[in-house]
Amino acid sequence: MDKYENIEIVGEGSYGIVMKCRHRETGQMVAIKKFLETEEDVQVRKLALREIRMLKKLHHENIIDMIEVFRRRKRFYLVFEFLDHTVLDELERSPDGLGLEVSKRYIFQVLRGLNFCHNSQIMHRDVKPENVLVSSNGVIKLCDFGFARLISNSKESCTDYVATRWYRAPELLVGDSRYGKEIDIWAVGCLYAEIMTGDPIFPGESDIDQLYRITKVLGSIHSLGKNQVSMGQNFLSRPLRFTSVDELMISQEPLSLRNLFPSWNSESLDFLSQCLRMNPNTRPNCSALLDHFLFHQDNFSEKFLEELKMYVAKESYLNSFSRKKIQDRKVFSAKQNLRVCRGSAGKWQMTILHDTKELCNKIEFDSTVEEIQRKPAALQISRPREVCYFGPVSVIPNTTYIRRLELKGLRIKNSKGCSLPALTPKGSIQAKMNSKRKRLDLPSVNH
Repeated sequence: MDKYENIEIVGEGSYGIVMKCRHRETGQMVAIKKFLETEEDVQVRKLALREIRMLKKLHHENIIDMIEVFRRRKRFYLVFEFLDHTVLDELERSPDGLGLEVSKRYIFQVLRGLNFCHNSQIMHRDVKPENVLVSSNGVIKLCDFGFARLISNSKESCTDYVATRWYRAPELLVGDSRYGKEIDIWAVGCLYAEIMTGDPIFPGESDIDQLYRITKVLGSIHSLGKNQVSMGQNFLSRPLRFTSVDELMISQEPLSLRNLFPSWNSESLDFLSQCLRMNPNTRPNCSALLDHFLFHQDNFSEKFLEELKMYVAKESYLNSFSRKKIQDRKVFSAKQNLRVCRGSAGKWQMTILHDTKELCNKIEFDSTVEEIQRKPAALQISRPREVCYFGPVSVIPNTTYIRRLELKGLRIKNSKGCSLPALTPKGSIQAKMNSKRKRLDLPSVNH
């Protein structure tokens, strides 16, 4: 923690705080999540370790980047890239919603991040406005993976108390513990409606009230799957403080999303209705939603992806931690290809630089490619598979060679060795003229 300067607290929750800090060496802004004492609280320790484990597996431009993790005084500290604000901050500044275009941009990126999570067999389980970060260029990053969990193919039981109530799927509300990634799709629908209008679509005051608000718009819980319906009946058999919940089990004419949002276009309504299907088995996955007609109007997805790529590349280039990672890879590569050569004059080091074409193909954005492609002006020997660089080296001669130099008057004072010139390229004129030289031409030394 000593290498970071604490600026201010930007978030606070039941499991810890989030601080805005500055890296003392680089000046880079970061967000540090400081958990409560993990030794005493088992639940906090579980959340911290789960978030660390998940984020180590997830590397995507629409998912928050975890820079490092350290532990100090029985507390876990998670260091993240710093983003300006969240979607919730924007909604508080714009109480009437963010409009169709901004909503499309934001929800498209949320789906891209979730799609990567789901393909990695991870469900987020807590998608909501405050867990969607926004950069100054409008790049979306999913954060807070404390409730994330691996998707089990065996449908093993999971805790049903996940996700904030307003974004909780109906199968969670009735107590289904064998849910899947479909709960994230429901949360995306709730998030989209809130970004569009500025108000949460189902602001329930309790789990019962939440379920009542959902059924009032989308129909009774008979629309749920068979397993969820039986759970819903058991859930409603508990003592309740009000009687209007009986309507949950009665087939009634729902209000419908069209009546709820009369000014929306058909594409937006269809997208929302697919996300908010009562039966989780009928909800489309993230990949299908990314192909929805809402994102294909006027080639939106193609144009926006190009724009997004440019913004991500710009932010990555300005991030000193990203540049440091590239530099570390280059240094590591150089160390891996280090060769020690020995001869009659002593020993020296030679570095083999592999062709950079393969490395460039692995770099995602143009700005970082240009940085890696810059190579020092050096003499090189062309080979089909690798390039060798023989720079001017300081040779450490053996004892016999030093004595010979001293006898010839070529010993350099106050020097442990003698300076040798760089070897010339194989095809140079000098090499052709003196291709069979038997000794090294030493530079002239003033006595």
